[in-house]
Amino acid sequence: MPICNVLPRLAFAGAVGVSLSILTLSAQAATEWDMPTPYGDRTFHTENIREFTDEVRQATDGELDIKVHSNGSLIGHAEIKNSVRRGIVPIGEVIMSRLANENPIFEVDSVPYLAAGYEEARALWEASREIIDEELAKQNLRLLFTVPWPPQGIYTQEEVTGPDDLKNLNMRAYNNASERLAQLAGAVPTQVEVPDIPTAFSTGRVGAMITSPATGADTKAWDYLSHFNHAQLWLPKNMIIVSERAFSRLDDDTRQAVLDAAEEAEERGWEMSREETREALSVLKDNGITVTTPTPELEDKLQEIGDTMTDEWVERAGEQGQQILDAYRDQQD
Repeated sequence: MPICNVLPRLAFAGAVGVSLSILTLSAQAATEWDMPTPYGDRTFHTENIREFTDEVRQATDGELDIKVHSNGSLIGHAEIKNSVRRGIVPIGEVIMSRLANENPIFEVDSVPYLAAGYEEARALWEASREIIDEELAKQNLRLLFTVPWPPQGIYTQEEVTGPDDLKNLNMRAYNNASERLAQLAGAVPTQVEVPDIPTAFSTGRVGAMITSPATGADTKAWDYLSHFNHAQLWLPKNMIIVSERAFSRLDDDTRQAVLDAAEEAEERGWEMSREETREALSVLKDNGITVTTPTPELEDKLQEIGDTMTDEWVERAGEQGQQILDAYRDQQD
């Protein structure tokens, strides 16, 4: 082959090689994160997280791409926090009270009537955030944002008008707070898994449960009970946490983009939770559920229970718990 024909081909091959190298380097420059979440795609928490990841992707021109794995499809709820801590995944979502066995401060949002309603729940979060940040930082975790579930209420087959109506009633318990509340109310805490709830009510195994209006709407509670007392006992929160090691590997602009998107997601998520509550209550009513609020007698009893459980929580949480409670009450004064 004449040299004059070879040289242009070599030049072309070299140009293609350079172009491919540039494309390879560009592809390598983009960072991909897998993000496990415990909840399904229709849950407003998941919808909010997908908006968060879209905003991060847009703000970084695709340099950080966070792929959401919903409904526990990548990692189960119980393992998400430790998976982020150990670096198996860089980011994940977990309900905060799940970490209560590590430190009682993580169940501050599950103490009955410590914060009833969104305004009080937000004030309690502001009072507790710094200490919770510090506790997570000890495990090389960074808290990005939190979003509450709708407030917890009481579902029953018969209307509850006073504290006596709860006595000796089998009440489904799903965590330490709901079990302790049942005990203090004179009810009988009963462990029932979510898929078994309809059967448990229809067979009389349980006659009451504590959960949110959203969960009642999702599980079609009207098929197996008739009353919901919108007691607003507590508003449990989900946390989005990131490995500090993974976060520190991002450049300054990307880190700021994540923090900015997280701030937006927290504000948006709290409003989505409010809207979810309004819509779920409407769905319950439209399907024949009688929705009430506590009578003065019932509210007094629930508040008494809340005071007892607050004292018990502070005793467990020690100095950190007292600091949170003092800061929260200072806001209320």
